[in-house]
Amino acid sequence: MTTHAAIAPLPDDAAQAEGGWSAVFALTLCVATLIASEFMPVSLLTPIAADLRLSEGLAGQAISISGLFAVITSLAVGRVAHVDRRALLLGLTGLMGVSGLLVALAPNAPLFMVGRALIGVVIGGFWSLSAATVMRLVPGKDVPRALAVLNGGNALATMIAAPLGSYLGQFIGWRGAFFLVVPLALATFTWQWLSMPTMRVPAGASSSVLGVLKRPRAKAGLLGMALLFAGQFSLFTYLRPFLEQVVHLNASALSFVLLAMGVAGLAGTALIGRVIGKGLRRVLIAAPLLMAATALALLVAGASPPATAILLMGWGLVGTALPVAWWTWLARTLPEDTDAGGGLMVAVIQLAITLGAAGGGLLFDAGGYRATFAASAILLAAAAIAGASSAPRSPPTPRGAHAT
Repeated sequence: MTTHAAIAPLPDDAAQAEGGWSAVFALTLCVATLIASEFMPVSLLTPIAADLRLSEGLAGQAISISGLFAVITSLAVGRVAHVDRRALLLGLTGLMGVSGLLVALAPNAPLFMVGRALIGVVIGGFWSLSAATVMRLVPGKDVPRALAVLNGGNALATMIAAPLGSYLGQFIGWRGAFFLVVPLALATFTWQWLSMPTMRVPAGASSSVLGVLKRPRAKAGLLGMALLFAGQFSLFTYLRPFLEQVVHLNASALSFVLLAMGVAGLAGTALIGRVIGKGLRRVLIAAPLLMAATALALLVAGASPPATAILLMGWGLVGTALPVAWWTWLARTLPEDTDAGGGLMVAVIQLAITLGAAGGGLLFDAGGYRATFAASAILLAAAAIAGASSAPRSPPTPRGAHAT
């Protein structure tokens, strides 16, 4: 049984009456703030570790713990998703503000990690509900465009979070950088409150995760996602100490490199749709291989700032855009189970981020950046192998209309 009856797009006039594009833009602001909160520790790892008296590897677990709680929430949120989704999203947005406040004011490492755990709850809950919510806000013909706007907020925040955090950290400290989440959360809460309609979903309207796993290619696809994100974040989480200790960049140069990497990622997100149209399978194979080659090249060229900057721009160009390919894979491979498949996909990705950041931290503390980057390359190469067997060679024949 699918859930399309419960979350099918509303007719044009009803959709416009129930919030429409204003609510979509409110969700996009929420996405941008959420992603910025999630990845800000990457650019502030060194001062966080020094202030809280942690090793850089342990400080990197700020990414891991948010990912762990995102996994737990994404698997559990379906049990309460039958209640008003407006109330759920508003509650998650408020929790995002509480997390920012707690992290900014944390006097010690345990409370800092509690704040990071709360942002993980928001990540898991929001992403599990976002696609179905957008489908209720705009006419059916506008759903793809609305989802693209939502993912644009993701790409923009990915682009600016690390360099902005690094830049602001010079003037207001890492705590001040995290505190900026609080007014942004308040703004998006207010916007959602004013624009978001009531969206109740009938109790029991949920598709089966086990049913998704029985689908052809699903297991290989989920494995490919897991390997990709584990490999990506085992390296990405520890870029700041690498750039400071190996490449010897000062704070301004560090911010510039991270910004260039983010700009490349935004460009990749804008371009990948055309590339996917020419062959999704080739993207799922070639992109992780390019990232693996970049990780290995950083081991060789890490002492050269220009070479490192160029390599990281290539990393951003490919890595930031790749989630779009995997959401396309979901739509093509599981067209009748996008809700259960989407929730499972969120859980797999967040678990992979958690394990990748945690494993990368252990390797960084034990063997330095070389061990971490080499492990990242191995995982990414394995992701390419899984991608080869997960995607059909050509888009499947469209199925009939979903039940209503």
